[in-house]
Amino acid sequence: MSTEPETDASGPSDDDTVLFHVDGRTGVVTLNRPRALNALTHPMVLRIAEALDAWADDPAVGHVLIRGAGERGLCAGGDIRAIHDDAKAGGTASAGFWRDEYRLNARIARYPKPYVALMDGIVMGGGVGVSSHGSVRVVTERSRVAMPETGIGFVPDVGGTWLLGRAPGRLGTHLALTGAAVGAADALLCGLADHFVPAERLPDLTAALATAPAGEVLPRYAGVPAPGVLADGRSWIDHCYAAGTVEEIVERLLGRDEPAAKEAAETLLAKSPTALKVTLAAVRRAAALDTLEGALTQEFRVSCNALTTPDLVEGIRAQVVDKDRTPRWSPPTLAEITDADVERFFAPLGEDRELRLPRLFRGVSAQ
Repeated sequence: MSTEPETDASGPSDDDTVLFHVDGRTGVVTLNRPRALNALTHPMVLRIAEALDAWADDPAVGHVLIRGAGERGLCAGGDIRAIHDDAKAGGTASAGFWRDEYRLNARIARYPKPYVALMDGIVMGGGVGVSSHGSVRVVTERSRVAMPETGIGFVPDVGGTWLLGRAPGRLGTHLALTGAAVGAADALLCGLADHFVPAERLPDLTAALATAPAGEVLPRYAGVPAPGVLADGRSWIDHCYAAGTVEEIVERLLGRDEPAAKEAAETLLAKSPTALKVTLAAVRRAAALDTLEGALTQEFRVSCNALTTPDLVEGIRAQVVDKDRTPRWSPPTLAEITDADVERFFAPLGEDRELRLPRLFRGVSAQ
């Protein structure tokens, strides 16, 4: 999930919000809600899953490619206005959406053919879920990759805790808590992407994939991105985010001389205190798990339990609905949130509500 832009009320019908075609040996998925930054809806998730199932058994399709329509990005996340309305009404639609979305994330990670994601432009929340679990992940100089959920009172999902929990040092914890967006070099450093290709070369790359395997094509187009910022910040990031609690992390950040550390502290103090504490626990628990499926199962519990808390509705209201950018978090301070409050987010949902993720496919290389 992510902070979705304005709903594309006059945009494509459900049948046109995601497009499919086969170009030579490539099965092409195009997210087609450009006015909404290609934010995912439940029907889009179901249609992508259906296409992946069909192409998995199609000998004419050598690999899958996913891209976003328009010039602004692959995907800005999920349809959080719908989640806001569902949470306010005490509904179950959001849980149904997440169940199918997380199943899709797992399917992508285990897909039996190379899955090529063009992570050009904005790639946030659910956009990370449909790209960074793929076997061939391409970023450009325009890429802005983020899991910004703490800013709307939520917690990284779509396997984001699994990905960030495996980033070098404490970089993933920094990105999970602050919600900071990173460019190409830092996405590569953190393991969110594999290859840098200049945006102007994406059409040529796409055309070449129609006639040759992904592993053969990529070296022709891949290059070296401009330097990022995270590598130079490892000393303060690794030290500060190794602290045991969010309060201690903020204290360490404020005590550093680096301006970026102090900026990170100010960023954290503006986020949902509850979401920060749950996110820290979720990333650390995901880092200790053995499988993506285990992390997605944990995230499903956290997401469903978040629906009953005030910060998710309030965060979306402030950022997307009313856009006053002044959320009133409850509780408003880190000190008021107990370990028991955090633990409630990880509580089992009951046998009939848990997420079940059988391993349908084995992972593959880009060959």
